[in-house]
Amino acid sequence: MVDRLHVLDLRCEYKKNPVGIDERKPRLSWKLASRRRGVTQTAYRIQVSAEPSFQNPVWDTGRRESDRSLHVEYEGTELVSGTRYYFRVKVWDDAGRESDWSETAFWETALLSAGDWSARWIAAPGDESKDDRCDYFRKSFTVQGEIVQARIYATALGLYRLYVNGRPADDTLFAPGWTSYNRRLQYQTYDVTALLAPGENVIGAVLGNGWYKGPLSWDLITDVYGDRRALLLQLHVTYRDGTQARWVSDSSWRCAKGPLLYSEIYHGDTYDARLEQPGWNRPGFAAGADWRPVAVVEPAVGALVAQENDPARIVKELRPIGIIRTPGGDTVIDMGQNMVGWVRFTVREAEGTAIRLQHAEVLDREGNFYTGNLRKARQTVTYICRGGGPETYEPFFSFQGFRYVKVEGVTGELSPDDFVGCVIHTDMEPTGTFRCSDELVNKLYENIVWGQRGNFLDVPTDCPQRDERLGWTGDAQVFIRTAAFQFQVAPFFEKWLRDLAADQRPDGCVPHVVPSLEAAGFGSSAWGDAAVICPWTLYECYGDTRVLERQYPSMKAWVEYIRSQGEEECLWNTGFHYGDWLGLDGKPDNSVGATPKDLIATAFYARSAEIVARSADLLGYREDAEAYAELHRRVVEAFRREFVTPNGRLASPTQTAYALALMFDLLEERHRPRAAKMLAELIEANDTHLTTGFVGTPYLCFALSRFGYADLALRLVLQRDYPSWLYPVTQGATTVWEHWDGIKPDGSFWDEIMNSFNHYAYGSIGDWLYRRLAGLDADASAAGYRRIRVHPFMDGAISSAEASLASMYGTIRVGWNREDDGAARLDAVIPPNTTAVVILPGADPETVRERGRRLEDCEGVRSVSVSEDGVTVEVGSGEYEFVFVKK
Repeated sequence: MVDRLHVLDLRCEYKKNPVGIDERKPRLSWKLASRRRGVTQTAYRIQVSAEPSFQNPVWDTGRRESDRSLHVEYEGTELVSGTRYYFRVKVWDDAGRESDWSETAFWETALLSAGDWSARWIAAPGDESKDDRCDYFRKSFTVQGEIVQARIYATALGLYRLYVNGRPADDTLFAPGWTSYNRRLQYQTYDVTALLAPGENVIGAVLGNGWYKGPLSWDLITDVYGDRRALLLQLHVTYRDGTQARWVSDSSWRCAKGPLLYSEIYHGDTYDARLEQPGWNRPGFAAGADWRPVAVVEPAVGALVAQENDPARIVKELRPIGIIRTPGGDTVIDMGQNMVGWVRFTVREAEGTAIRLQHAEVLDREGNFYTGNLRKARQTVTYICRGGGPETYEPFFSFQGFRYVKVEGVTGELSPDDFVGCVIHTDMEPTGTFRCSDELVNKLYENIVWGQRGNFLDVPTDCPQRDERLGWTGDAQVFIRTAAFQFQVAPFFEKWLRDLAADQRPDGCVPHVVPSLEAAGFGSSAWGDAAVICPWTLYECYGDTRVLERQYPSMKAWVEYIRSQGEEECLWNTGFHYGDWLGLDGKPDNSVGATPKDLIATAFYARSAEIVARSADLLGYREDAEAYAELHRRVVEAFRREFVTPNGRLASPTQTAYALALMFDLLEERHRPRAAKMLAELIEANDTHLTTGFVGTPYLCFALSRFGYADLALRLVLQRDYPSWLYPVTQGATTVWEHWDGIKPDGSFWDEIMNSFNHYAYGSIGDWLYRRLAGLDADASAAGYRRIRVHPFMDGAISSAEASLASMYGTIRVGWNREDDGAARLDAVIPPNTTAVVILPGADPETVRERGRRLEDCEGVRSVSVSEDGVTVEVGSGEYEFVFVKK
């Protein structure tokens, strides 16, 4: 069979066929497919057209000599609002082969300028838009002709749910998302062509407080962005004859109150089904006597921007694993998994019966329902029955973090079939997998994934259950690399980073949480450094320079803020810092570890200055690149003077101090081996246990592996008793905990004031599992996995591991196993248009074979070298199977 070259998986701004984007120069990406090894693209051609026939393209690159297949920026004629653009790609490879045209893909523009909006903001009249009862809006209109296209562009101050003729406009949830509303407000685009019909039609919307004006933070602050819910919407219809019609939110709309009496993110829903009118709720929004005129308002809002990240959806459904009767007499449903979302339930009760569902993460040591760690968050759904048959309900604008659900008000025995756990998060594409020979480690990996699911709901929250759920910058910074392996997170983080920049103070100071809450504070090291580390990580993982371009002013401003803070220009020894948060080596009953805060602050100062210098160099800002490289050098020198003895000891002998100094290259090269040895000795002296908190934990195992102590790093990972990553797993955890001992061996809890059982920061060990244990890593010489580094750790108690990553170039796979007699196998799949460095650790070079052949005889092998570490093989794309004997 003749091998052919194919182009597939076309993307626009990371997405497949996106509808409603406002990028004026969107970027296009694609993948290649070929069975031939070593395939490299040498040229491409892109066509873009407003018609699927491509008869009159608005952009045709012609044959362009380039190996680039990611983030190719559109350079055609100016784009028009509300227009679908089709595109296709063909490529040529290094063997001179030409592909066929790819399948046609498309993107569709949203509203590209403020002048495209003619809608008015509408609200319930008077104080009705300020109370806790949700608002219902209605507009009827007549369609006169055959529709070929219909789009709704909508947003709200608050959260909204949109219906057309009684049917949901789509399956997305929690629109318009959480942004810095007074500076940026997202709007959504809905394809409602199939929902409209000739004749009378009705648009309906339900509005809740959401993040806009509902209670936020541990202080339950309300009206953070405003005190009045409002809706903005316009419908564009194109008829078969080419004519167009438009309906917009204005004074002709009507509003009412309905059965949704309450729906708050922290507290849950109250819904009285007796208040439903025929057609009011999910069948539609029928006319009735209670509909009143709306108020046209002019709220203070930021710039309207099209939806940037992926929307939130129900992405998975879980069935209960059992029903428990607790010692306290409660009836509790066990979902078997600490999850985030809500319960869809069906009841059959008399009119007026109140059904109450309360949600919790854990049971206490007696087996009773426990809500102490929720603090002020109620997490309760109350449904009042209308009677007369089965009734099914699920919440509107609240979500819960839970495994257990206490049910009250149901007469008779509960049936598990009447309860469904709806898992909700930003609908990111899963990209990474990991498995190894230790089932507890596999469960840890599964918990890390569930932690990301639970905390990536429009923003990267710290926890999803208590009265917090905020976008803590430090948590996001330490976890982003793991997050980018497990899911496609580029749009998610790019949206969040734009809010970070929007909320950044004029002096460059970064909020502790994004979107910002004044009460949460500003300016801590390691937290504010998210402004620099997160964009750089996206560049490393996705080869995305545009995120660096857009965030560069924010990145630079943060470093300049630091520069202005210290008593000395190159030390940061002033201000508030969280330090090594929840480090175990601090004083008793203190949440901060023993590593000095000014050491941590100066270490991150150096790291951020280095990243800004490298970013400036990539972007062509030569003067900045030189200036920040010099600043980085001076900060490192200052760090050494202040925190390192002449013989290379750190003034603070903590695991976190040594891990940061080693990973950020803050020590002289001659001192690094000794420092690594001292780090190892600190861990061994603590009975091979860690003492690190949020700041040190992400770097600990990497520092050990980098300097020859990978065996110790693995032993740390495999520890089962407190403190360790596997201790919570042995205690039945299904997500990652905030505290290493959130539940103690005797079943008692850490202080309930701050004891989340779904807190992803310590899940950053996932990064080490993928990159060091399994060995699937990006080579620093070419971002976005254009050049792959395969270097597993094949010694110790783990006898096999495998990982895969759906990269922007295609799926990368690495798998290895080792036998007791020293025989070993390593499999690798390298996608087209990439290369890889494969290191066979400890391999006897005389024994290495690839599918039974010597390496010199293998297609795709570009070079082979031998060192004390083993055999290094440079390969092109393809599937490889290396068999060898370890020395």
